[in-house]
Amino acid sequence: MIPQLSRLSPQEQEFVYKAPVLVCILIAGADGDIDRNEIEEAITQATKKQKNASAEMIELYREIGEDFEDKLKIVLQGYPVEVSQRNPLIVEELSALNLIFAKIGHDFALQYYISICDLAMKVAKSSGGLLGMKSIGAAEAKYVKLPMIKDPSAA
Repeated sequence: MIPQLSRLSPQEQEFVYKAPVLVCILIAGADGDIDRNEIEEAITQATKKQKNASAEMIELYREIGEDFEDKLKIVLQGYPVEVSQRNPLIVEELSALNLIFAKIGHDFALQYYISICDLAMKVAKSSGGLLGMKSIGAAEAKYVKLPMIKDPSAA
């Protein structure tokens, strides 16, 4: 177990592992279609984060990256298919990270925040824009900076 997460309830701990999957669903599904490129980019990012991060973040992303696509499909089944119904639910859920950040160490909260913001940006760029050429589509642009989550460094 990651020491910083020991201060959290079991539900909060589970949510810390679930939030990157939710970020992927929110960004990739913003245009109504979660495509293969977006899923593969999310898997790639989870794998990369296992290699170049602090020990705690490596452990976190090892767990998140394991069977990522299966986790995404399972989590996605719990939400409405219609993007106009799904995204508000995910936005509200992700805002719970603000309370969680107050309970874990500032450094870990900041690393986690930066990592999920980076994940959002990479997923958004993986499939959007002109001919899919590394630009962010209009639907993703609304969410890509994760405005529902407060930057822990600004607190």
